[in-house]
Amino acid sequence: MPKLKTHQGTAKRIRVTARKRLLRGRQLGGHLMVGKSAKRRRSLRQLREIERTDRARLARLLPYK
Repeated sequence: MPKLKTHQGTAKRIRVTARKRLLRGRQLGGHLMVGKSAKRRRSLRQLREIERTDRARLARLLPYK
């Protein structure tokens, strides 16, 4: 059976914890921060866990994680 390829775009955006939970960053946090409130900027710094409904789809993109 051939080796499976990891989707590199997904691998750069998703972090896998020791307990195999998938973490992602928030959208809209890259630039134009001056117009956003301090509360919103703090919230954009935090990582979020990926929902259970999306895990199966991401498991195919990250076969060795």
